[in-house]
Order: sequence, then structure tokens, then C-alpha cells
Amino acid sequence: MSIRKLSQHLVNQIAAGEVVERPSSVVKELIENALDAGATEIEVRIEGGGRELIEVSDNGSGIGADELLLAVSPHATSKIATADDLVDISSYGFRGEALASVGSVSRLVVVSRSAASQNGASIEVDFGAFSSVRPAAIAQGTRVEVHQLFGQVPARRKFLRSDPTEAGKVVDVIEWLALGRPGVAFRLFQHARMTLELPAVDDPQLRVEAVLGDEFKGKLLPVELSGAGAVAIWGLIGRPEQAKASANGLRMVLNGRPISDRGLLHAMREAYRGLVEPGRTPVGFIAIDIDPREVDVNVHPAKSEVRFRQPALIHSALLRAVRSALQAANLVPNLPMGGASLGSSFVWGARRNESGGVNSNLSNDFNQHLPSDTSTHAWQNASFTPHASDGDRGFEFSALRDALALGRAQNVGEANAEATLLTPPRPAARFLQAGKAWLITFDADGIVIVDQHALHERVMFEQLRAKLTVGALPSQPRLVSSMISLNGEQLERLEASQELLARLGFDVRASGPKSATIFAEPLFLVERKVDVGQMIVNWLSRERATTEDGEAVLSEVLDMMSCKAAVKAGDALSDIEIASLLQDLHRVERATNCPHGRPTAMRIPFRELERRFGRG
Repeated sequence: MSIRKLSQHLVNQIAAGEVVERPSSVVKELIENALDAGATEIEVRIEGGGRELIEVSDNGSGIGADELLLAVSPHATSKIATADDLVDISSYGFRGEALASVGSVSRLVVVSRSAASQNGASIEVDFGAFSSVRPAAIAQGTRVEVHQLFGQVPARRKFLRSDPTEAGKVVDVIEWLALGRPGVAFRLFQHARMTLELPAVDDPQLRVEAVLGDEFKGKLLPVELSGAGAVAIWGLIGRPEQAKASANGLRMVLNGRPISDRGLLHAMREAYRGLVEPGRTPVGFIAIDIDPREVDVNVHPAKSEVRFRQPALIHSALLRAVRSALQAANLVPNLPMGGASLGSSFVWGARRNESGGVNSNLSNDFNQHLPSDTSTHAWQNASFTPHASDGDRGFEFSALRDALALGRAQNVGEANAEATLLTPPRPAARFLQAGKAWLITFDADGIVIVDQHALHERVMFEQLRAKLTVGALPSQPRLVSSMISLNGEQLERLEASQELLARLGFDVRASGPKSATIFAEPLFLVERKVDVGQMIVNWLSRERATTEDGEAVLSEVLDMMSCKAAVKAGDALSDIEIASLLQDLHRVERATNCPHGRPTAMRIPFRELERRFGRG
């Protein structure tokens, strides 16, 4: 077959396959053009999920009539002029492909008027066929209409999802772009009905809360890092219990540009390691501001992937910023109690039995666990303090920081009223063990209920990790070795894990095509009477038993060891054991969550009790 040169129309359609994946891709490109034009108000209209109509209007600088034909031509742009410009890109768009690609797979209409012109003009591209430039009535700015997307490319059109799904993707794109530009107003209309409105705001926190939803209002933790060389970070992140099963609730922008970066996602998950359950991703918004010369955004036509000149520096900065934010906050969640009344059958320290009498077991259990050296009226007299009812484009960190500082100064009273605690709950002198599973005490802000297994698991995890920093864990050889059955994949993982197992105090070696022998085990597991053989089989059955992320593997096996060795629900604890464990709630790092990410404690605020008892 002879070699031939493709027609320009076919080239544009091929390019459209990379730039225009679905209606939301078109919306993204058109909004980015509007932002580059300096728009402060952007309105989007869609019909049929965007496949029938996409219309984006803005009040930006507009396009002159003499440049309209160039605007819809391939590889024509006002953003760059030379190859040197590619290393210092400060605009959203720069490739000059978007309008030409969209015009090749739809009927495209562009209407615009520049600030220097008294009259507007329009041009139409009908699936690659250009019309002449015509006069048109329009205020300063640009309106782009996209009709019948993929109308003559049925192979592409049939792969689009349902109208609601495609419309949802459009909402996601608008919200993501809006997060990086809080000073720009956005509106979305679907079939002439406004379904999204994001007014321009001076305080970026208001924009983040508007996008993430009411459930996060006033509950997000601030993240801020400046003075770290070329990197500045600001953001708002959710508490661990707000993490989602997918990564859709975490948005990141780089110099105002929405990005998806696996390295940054890894940094976020590392920062939350042990605070959220495996497989869940934290929620929030992170804005990173760096010198444009330190990042390459010319990786893919969609421009959502970037390549950093110093990826380790960015990863470390984000990890440090988020960890600092989490460490500064009290992560003990308040226990949601709903709106129902406790009811007349509830008696503190007692339970009514079926005959209507009072079962005093809980009250007796409470009295039995009071230390003898403190008076029983300590609870009654407890004192507490209840809560009182850099360019003209892109993400500008300094302005954002100043706006936040101003907002904090203006609302200092409100901030103090609902501020997150800065110190972990400190256990009181009084406590009880309820149901042989829960430790109940109080701190300055409320009654604290502790899961004894989860807290002990976290304590052992941190102790083991600290010991590993100075050497291998103490090991005890078995008087009689024991054999475990393993399949081929498990044996392969065992062989790859020998160095790690030796650090942890294990001596486990393959002894046959389907078996391994345990010769030694960690001393503390012996003391805790853990079934080491079954634990090793369970661990080697996991896909993450061996990965390139050594820290993740270590954390996972330490987590399993701690879980097996920790006290269980149903274990009766002595007063000394309970007091020691409760002290660890504020001595051990990340004691608010077990290594799996589940909470170790929850608090019933005194203000909630006051409300329930009619004292509010």
C-alpha cells in the first residue's frame, strides 16, 4: 500500500480524538479559553448531556473579526510564539488545537466582539467546512456554540454515556476549574434550567465549601505551606471519617490548572495512612503554586497530566503540609446522635429491664472500676469549657493567603465558636469499661468513648514502628518448628519478603513445593499468644504483600501483627491496664485512629448533652 498524506480534515478528526473525548472535554477547553481571555463571568448551557448543544459565553477580551478564521484553524494560538515559550507556560491553552478539533466533529459557531471593536462577528465550521466571517450582534466577549457533537462520527457518538452521566461530567469539569478561580462567576444551565451557580468570591474557602457541599461546611482542615522554595501549597481537606471510596472527592490544581497526578495522589494517601481505611481516599481541595518553568504541562493534549522537574520535592512538600494539618487537629470525631429524643426509658448508669425495673449492672461496673485513691464526686465536679453557641491568570497563592487572613480576622468570633480542638482528648481520673469492649471517660469537651481494641492496636503499631527504626524486632526460636501450606504465588511472595520478615523477627523459609517452615517468630507475638502460622498465610494471600512501595508493605504487615496481638472486645482489663491505655490516647501519634483507619474514640460533646437535657 502506497504512502499518502492525510487530508487536513482527517488530521483534525484524529486530533479531536485526543482533545475531545466527550462533551465535558469540550466544556473544559472552552472555559479555559474564556479564562485565558480574562473573563470574570462564564455561562455554560447544555442540552442532551452536551451532545446536542454546548454553549459557553464569557465577558472576556473577545476576538476581532479579522482573527476569527485563524481562531478556528488548527495550530493557531495567541498564547505562545516560539519554542522557548513552552518552558514558561502561564496560560491554560497553548496548543491551538481545541476549536479546530471541535469544529471537525460538530457544527461549531463562534460569535465574538473584542474590546477594540464596535461590532461583533461570527464564523461557522460545519464538520470541517468553514463559512465566511459575518457581522453579528454581541456584547464584548465570546459565545461558542457546539451543535450535534460527533453527529457525523457515529463510532464516537455511540460510546457516549446517558445524558445524566454526561451532564454530571460537565458539572465536575466546571467545579474543578471553578476551584482554581474563585474570583470568577460560573453558571450552568441544562435545558434552560440553572442547575449550578457559583458566584465570584473573595474568600477561596467559600468556593471550596460551595463545591464540596454543605456536609463539609465548617468541617474542613486548613492546609498551608509557604516559604518552601519554589513551592507554595494551600488547601482544605476533610477529616479522616469523611474519606470516600473513590478519588472523585479530591481535587487538585496546579497554578489554577486542574491536574491528575499519581505522585500527588500517593502523597495525599500517605499523609492519611492509618487514618482512613485502605481503599478510601481523603476529600478536599489542594492548590499548588510553583514556577511554571518547574513543570511541563505539554505532556498530553488534554493537559491534565503534568511532569515536574523535581517530583520528589513536590511530593515531599505536599506530604509535609497535609501531615502538619492533620497533626494540628483533634481527629476524635463527635458521635452523631440524630434528632430523636433519648426517651424516658434511658437512665445514666442503668438500663431498664423488660419488666420495667432498672438493671444496675452498668452502674455497678462503673463503681467497680473507680480507683480507690480518688473521690467518687470527681465526675460531678469536673470542670470543662463548652463551645460557644502571582500573575493576572492562574492560581495566585499570595492573594489567596491574604484573603484567608482577612477572612479569619473578620470572623474570629465565629472561628472561636466552632474551632477544631488543637489538643487530643486527655483522659480524666475516672473511667469504666462497658461491655468488656468500650472504655468510657471524659475530657474538657465531652464524654469520650474508646474502642479498646482499636486504641491498643494503634499503640502497638506505633511501638513496633519505633523499635524498627533502631533495629530488628526481638525474635524467639521455636523449640519445635511448624509447617504451613502455601500455594505457588504465596511462596513467591515469601521469597521476595525474606529481608522484611527478618527485620520483623520471623524466620520462615520455603520447605517444599507447597509448604514453608516457621523456625522463629517475634517475641511479642509469642507473649500475646498469636497464631503466627495463620497470620503469615493471611498476609501472603494479599496482593500488597509485595509491591514497590516498601513503606506500604511494612505498614500493612505491622498493622496485621498489631491487630492480632491487641486486646480484643470481650477482654476484661484491670484498672491499671485501662489507665495506661487511656494515657496512650494523647501520647501516641495518630491515636485517634487504628492503623486500618477506623476511629479509636468518639466524643459526645457536653453541649449536646446540655441540649438533650434542656439546659441549652
